[in-house]
Amino acid sequence: MSKKIIVGINIADRFQNAVEIQQLFTEYGCNIKTRLGLHEVTDKVCAIGGIVILEMVGEVKTIEEFIVKLKKIKGLDVQQMVFG
Repeated sequence: MSKKIIVGINIADRFQNAVEIQQLFTEYGCNIKTRLGLHEVTDKVCAIGGIVILEMVGEVKTIEEFIVKLKKIKGLDVQQMVFG
């Protein structure tokens, strides 16, 4: 049975970090099976912070590399859940 890895990313400032985060998402795009972005939006407010949840696939070593690179980005809190 292969491992199921879910990565949660709490982003303090979506606008400041968007380019660097998106570059990593593109670099590891073949390892991201599902991507869900959450942030507060109303008629008058678009929150600066947000959360991204990723379902990862592929070699565990590659996914761990991705997580290490994410953790180097200032303003991110990166957590993971591993099943199996």
